[in-house]
Amino acid sequence: MVSFFKNKGQMKKREKQKIDDKDQSKSKKLEYIDSSISANLDHMKKKTGNSPDIIVRTLKISQNPEIKTTILYVQGLIDNPSVTDFLIESIMKNPHLKEKLLPQEALDVISEDVVSLGGVETVTDWEKLLLSLLSGDSIIFVDGINKALVASTRGGERRSIQEPSTHLTVRGSREGFTESSATNIAMLRRIINSPDLWIESMKIGTVTKTDVSIMYINGIAKEGIVEEVKERLKGINIDSILESGYIEQLIEDQVMTPFPTLNHTERPDMVAGNLLEGRVAIFVNGTPFVLVAPALFVQFFQSVEDYYNRFDIASATRFLRIIVFIISIVGPAVYVAATTFHQEMIPSKLLVIVAAQRETVPLPAVVEALVMEITFEILREASLRMPKVVGSTMSIVGALVIGQAAVQAGAVSPAMVIIVSITAIASFATPSYSIAISARLVRFLFIICAGVLGFYGMILAFIVLIVHLCSLRSFGVPYMSPLAPLNPEGLGDTFFRRPMWAFKERPKLLSSNNNLIREGDNQRPLPPESRGMKTSDKKKGEGNES
Repeated sequence: MVSFFKNKGQMKKREKQKIDDKDQSKSKKLEYIDSSISANLDHMKKKTGNSPDIIVRTLKISQNPEIKTTILYVQGLIDNPSVTDFLIESIMKNPHLKEKLLPQEALDVISEDVVSLGGVETVTDWEKLLLSLLSGDSIIFVDGINKALVASTRGGERRSIQEPSTHLTVRGSREGFTESSATNIAMLRRIINSPDLWIESMKIGTVTKTDVSIMYINGIAKEGIVEEVKERLKGINIDSILESGYIEQLIEDQVMTPFPTLNHTERPDMVAGNLLEGRVAIFVNGTPFVLVAPALFVQFFQSVEDYYNRFDIASATRFLRIIVFIISIVGPAVYVAATTFHQEMIPSKLLVIVAAQRETVPLPAVVEALVMEITFEILREASLRMPKVVGSTMSIVGALVIGQAAVQAGAVSPAMVIIVSITAIASFATPSYSIAISARLVRFLFIICAGVLGFYGMILAFIVLIVHLCSLRSFGVPYMSPLAPLNPEGLGDTFFRRPMWAFKERPKLLSSNNNLIREGDNQRPLPPESRGMKTSDKKKGEGNES
């Protein structure tokens, strides 16, 4: 009932936002281009503050001395060979422009015969012209015409395609996304050579006007999920989008949760795999991290390498990640609960050793665990912010020196140092950085509950955690599916991975019902003897029939 009223309120808010946007667009007056080049240049200088990186080139193209052509572009945003060779030089050497022409004729000749670039468009208003100019296009003015030509010359310095720094794998592609959304989209095009790979673009941010694109496979992705992604993106009204994290925080389903409800990655093959399951990818220009929606809880424990290895190896490593995640959450809490409330559960020999170590420690176990965890988080954050050469050295030396000094001073017990170290290593072994951060936050809650009520407190915290996870949604899809609600057909790609020849259907909650089949029949590999036996039997049967 609460979710119904919440969704109803969100719908009303979106309808009100649409009405406000329509009213603003009606009230906003467009400024049109003047027929005089000097007036246009003055207006351009006024709009851009006479910025020195806007280059102006004026050319004489006709026997008519009154006709002048001016080319404008932003230095650093354009491809220099395209501007010099295919734009300026083409205009200067074209024989048709040497004749005596009228202004409109000169503009038509430049647009149809001279400019040999990919995209040439005619614009009449300043808003679209300035947006194209600041995106890397070149603007062509012809004196006496209240129009301008926009030539596609986008380029500039960009980072080359490199191996991604996150989601590292032993086997698989070495290509990673860059900061250019056009390059990232082209990388997906190379992987999925299908006309059903649809892309829709929009600009978000009243000041930055950042290019945001959504990608999905038509016929595989559910129309309801695609429309929901579009509606949430269109409902964003903010001045700037500097990274995909802005988009993630503005379109996620649940705010008050430490768990991510959208996934992000630098790997094109991971995005391709998610698209083939029916998900939607969101590209933001200026960042190599691509958002993938919807996101499920089990998805954060899957690595793209799981699908490149045999199913038994992939299942074993995936199950190990689940155990590692549980250790990273409850490791210190189990130690606190056992040493504070449930000493009878510890073996006698081990209990004697732990008691001897804790005899000189002045702090309770729960305070000791919190202090050590906070200290380790400080060291981890400091190592991330330091230069790479110093960061790794400082984290190792800092952990060793502080841990050894704390044990010798009697401030902490050696067992606690071991537990905290194992927990830290377990958090590093989690494949997704976003879910590892969630485990780091939830860990403190479990430590406090264990320090207050022991294992009973841990059980209560675990129940609250499960209920919270089951209540989450990602674009309308249950966060814990296919575990809750239980879907037996989808369990083959959760905590273990079924063989590749057994992936008969796509996930039903993500994919369209009209295109669930992934592979044909009889995909299970057979030894040559079995195939030969079947062939010979078939031939014998045909001979008997004849």
